[in-house]
Amino acid sequence: MCRVTAYYRVSTEGQGRSGLGLEAQRQSVRSLCASRGWDIVSEFTEVESGKRGDRPQLQAALDHARLTGAKLVVAKLDRLSRDAAFTLKLRNSGVDFTCADNPDVNRLTIGLLAVINEDERERISERTKAALAAAKARGQRLGNPNGAAALRRAGKGNAASVAAIKGNADAFAEGLRDTVGRIRAEGTTSLAGIASELNARHMKTARGGKWHASSVRNLLARLAA
Repeated sequence: MCRVTAYYRVSTEGQGRSGLGLEAQRQSVRSLCASRGWDIVSEFTEVESGKRGDRPQLQAALDHARLTGAKLVVAKLDRLSRDAAFTLKLRNSGVDFTCADNPDVNRLTIGLLAVINEDERERISERTKAALAAAKARGQRLGNPNGAAALRRAGKGNAASVAAIKGNADAFAEGLRDTVGRIRAEGTTSLAGIASELNARHMKTARGGKWHASSVRNLLARLAA
């Protein structure tokens, strides 16, 4: 029987305390192991950004897997890292690992997926910057695009200011359209689930904060409009 060391990661302490994101990862890994007849012998949980390379729980999971000959299993590749070089280093560490959402990858394809994930992250950033730059070029003022307080400050009679705020919010939402579509296509459709995925992918709200169900609802309504 294949022995498994499971590794779970969330990016914020709030997600760690609430279990938001962690339970979905556990369910994904446990479902895979049950379907394959694999035995989970150890589990490691980390609350840390995927950008950091010095993650003690990941190192402990790798050490345990190496010493016991277990397979390291994560729910998704980005739970290890969104940095291709880091993932490729893990691939060459001597530990066999796989992802519950794509369990049949091999050493070649997992390297390709790592590069694709990093490219996706960079493209998301580029699209968001381009959308905001286009809004700015049209004369729309940037900053606090979604806030009701900003709309109140603009005043009901100041149509130009209101239009600028709305245009900026539309541009920001458009930069996230592909990402949200991909998340939903992967099976995450609830507002809380989409918020968790956006936070896990280090996507910030227009104000630079964390996503919640309410902010996702507003985002989806703007994209639908």
